Amino acid sequence: MFDSLLIANRGEIACRIMRTARKMGLRTIAVYSDADAAALHVQMADHAVHIGPAPAAESYLRTDRILDAARVTGAEAIHPGYGFLSEQADLVHGCTELGITWVGPHIDAIRSMGSKIEAKKIALEAGVPCIPGYSGEDQSDAALVAAAHEIGFPVMVKANAGGGGKGMRAVFDPIDLEAAIRAARTEATRSFGDGRLLIEKLIANPRHIEVQLLGDTHGSMLHLFERDCSVQRNHQKILEEAPAPNLRQETRAALYSAAVGLGRKIGYDSTGTVEFVMEAETEGFYFLEMNTRLQVEHTVTEEICGVDLVDLQLRVAAGEKLSLSQDQITCTGHAIEARLTAEDARKGFRPDTGKALHWSGASELRIDSGIQAGSVIGAHYDSLIAKLISHGRDRNTARKKLAKGLERLEVAGVTTTRTFLRDALLRERFAIGRASTSFLAQEWPEGWQPAPVDSLAFAALAWHIRPKPQASPWQGAGGFRLLQKAGHPAQTTYLDPKDPEHRVRIANTSEGFVITSNGSTKTMQAEWNEAHRLTVTEDGIKQTIGALIEENTIHLWGQDFDAAHQIVSLGDYDTAEQDNHSEAPNQITAPMPGLVVELRTELGADVAEGDTLAVMESMKLLLELKARAAGKVTGIQTETGNTVETGALLVQLKLTNAEN
Repeated sequence: MFDSLLIANRGEIACRIMRTARKMGLRTIAVYSDADAAALHVQMADHAVHIGPAPAAESYLRTDRILDAARVTGAEAIHPGYGFLSEQADLVHGCTELGITWVGPHIDAIRSMGSKIEAKKIALEAGVPCIPGYSGEDQSDAALVAAAHEIGFPVMVKANAGGGGKGMRAVFDPIDLEAAIRAARTEATRSFGDGRLLIEKLIANPRHIEVQLLGDTHGSMLHLFERDCSVQRNHQKILEEAPAPNLRQETRAALYSAAVGLGRKIGYDSTGTVEFVMEAETEGFYFLEMNTRLQVEHTVTEEICGVDLVDLQLRVAAGEKLSLSQDQITCTGHAIEARLTAEDARKGFRPDTGKALHWSGASELRIDSGIQAGSVIGAHYDSLIAKLISHGRDRNTARKKLAKGLERLEVAGVTTTRTFLRDALLRERFAIGRASTSFLAQEWPEGWQPAPVDSLAFAALAWHIRPKPQASPWQGAGGFRLLQKAGHPAQTTYLDPKDPEHRVRIANTSEGFVITSNGSTKTMQAEWNEAHRLTVTEDGIKQTIGALIEENTIHLWGQDFDAAHQIVSLGDYDTAEQDNHSEAPNQITAPMPGLVVELRTELGADVAEGDTLAVMESMKLLLELKARAAGKVTGIQTETGNTVETGALLVQLKLTNAEN
């Protein structure tokens, strides 16, 4: 066994590999880009090497820099994780030249399975069922169009190289075919440097089933059962589980036989996954691709089999013979994984960025994460921030356990898919194990939306009773036990400037806080009982809400919601608005100290009344500064990024109807 291991990756998977490597007594070496200098995987490693700027193409995808990092640190082995260079033959070749152990399969397996066209040929030779389709040498648009018509619609246009849904287009109407081919070819060329395409019959209502393989250099080839990864968005997996629900035993046996047969055909000698697309009703299955690396969802296989796949992968790479036989690999219980991403599911899964101000996982779950409180989630890499895995004696137990664990997960500072994942687990179609790759479209044809929660009322209450500096004994009486009204106004109206029409009025009374919001009035008692815990009591029923105040922004989390609100009192808001409108109409000035974050005009531009000319940020409050009359821009006295004082002149106008 080698003594040192460089992990050529980042984030969650780098941390996961390091945990096993450290248990095995190996020295761990991380690599990092400018964006990851303070990342968790860098902190965990024994040594860390800077490999370039934030863009992956200039750091994590630079084979030369990875190999240089291994050379200067004396790394004896390289584990690529998944993504990035994990299936790139160049890195394997470089390891061989430097005498560094490659933790993965031999180079011919990577090359043959890296091409979908070549992989399909080999699969057919191994007797593995393949989807009817075209993978010929003639890659002209005319040849692909002719093949599609011969196969019959609907069809799938698919990139030869890569994965992750890139270069894939489903075509239901022949009129859309040529545009789909052009788009898929462009995307495949840009993403993988390979514009070759396949045309395959599109399987209606499919399931995505895959088989975990494990081979060594001594001829052993084992399967570790199957996983169901049907719940997907844009061909990206969201929920994965093992074993697959509602499969006939003969289907399982056929899946294992096909996967192992393909593994033996190419002499596979590491962890790998053979993926199949399956017709949900008939359970007819077809070869999709083989991933010659560790999968994101390997965790659920580990949970049901009681093995550490990274440990086994490292031992196989070191030349050891597998100590397990097929009969010794057993399946116990059921496991489900949810991929937590920094995305806003309410807005079509739009990626989000920011700092994780607070992070705490549910103790009943296995959580493979690459972040901690203070970690920055940037825009340069994949949005995956953690994997949450549950294991139970049966599927329903595992499903409920994961749903409850998601409710108890605490994250603030960045928007995540936490509540969406919980809702997906609770849908009947998933609960009974009948989800297909159309699950999201079937369940939420108009897009997912969370259950309505008046989070602004909770945010206003948290702000209203926030701990304040004890300027006098009278203010100190309010302290952290905030059932009292000492030190607080008798009644205050709050709002979030992003939605100024929604206002929350809070009145202090002897019975508690009377809160009026969205046309309803209720009485609550509330207190901060920990640094990030707000206990709210209504009609004798208590609930605890996570709350974190960062300047004047309140970050909230509860079982059913996550939210962030900028809270200002109505008086402060009106003052800012009045200041913004009281100055001369031909001058745009700063209504308060702050940062100029955007200029939306230029010298000589004609503007209309109401046009936004500049945007300022003050105490995390974004203010749009608008023209109060039509005119022409005659002067710009600031630049984006400047910090300005109250009253600073930003933009000068010559009014259209001005007399001066």
